[in-house]
Amino acid sequence: MRILITNDDGIQSPGLLALVNELKLENDVWVVAPDGERSGMSHSLSLRDPIRVQKTGEQQWAVGGSPADCVIVAVTGLMAASPPDIVVSGINHGPNLGTDVTYSGTAAAARQASYMGIPGVALSMYAYSPPFRMEPAARFVAKNVSVLRDIWEESLFININFPNVNEYCHGYEITTPARRLYRDSLHHFDAPDGMRYYFMSGAPQESILQAGTDWHAVEEGKVSISPISVNPVNHGIIDHFHQVALQFPDRSCQ
Repeated sequence: MRILITNDDGIQSPGLLALVNELKLENDVWVVAPDGERSGMSHSLSLRDPIRVQKTGEQQWAVGGSPADCVIVAVTGLMAASPPDIVVSGINHGPNLGTDVTYSGTAAAARQASYMGIPGVALSMYAYSPPFRMEPAARFVAKNVSVLRDIWEESLFININFPNVNEYCHGYEITTPARRLYRDSLHHFDAPDGMRYYFMSGAPQESILQAGTDWHAVEEGKVSISPISVNPVNHGIIDHFHQVALQFPDRSCQ
């Protein structure tokens, strides 16, 4: 199987290297990943600037762009003659649970693959500090990569979060995304040159505890596997807006 590996932590990330080491044993692995840290870039694209690409090894390139850029560069450029059978993004240092996927570059790469008609899988580790136990997660992916490719549908990408353990004794669960709670804060510094600089920070995210969600699964030591729609949906909430009558200020049209 031809596999494209990318991430948002950079091409030298231990999570990516763990994936490469496992997947290359039985697959044709290509690595096209950012040349540095790109966490939190969501689905940003380099539309106004050229994208710098540097070959760093056999079938490996470092890209001066976002994770979504990496997928586009790989599929339409570097691998255009023979596109990948699946795109695997990760393994991220930190979770991407529930609404985290709206911010995540890891998830965006998998979503971009699905937009391009290629199975996309995002992988993240449920841990906020070392040690990050990447090897068990990488072995799980290598064991199941063909299953993940076959179960994928064009309307979704697959978001997987791993508990930070050496062995997955509690199995896995097919989950729905949790609602995450963010406690963002802002600090500033007034520099001698008269400029003010702002720094964003915040406490670790919390989640609404609900059985069947990705957060609940990893809290119980399970691997969480969530199919995520690639299309914005408003099913179930549109009827409320049909009850409202909006008005135009001035119209002369009949």
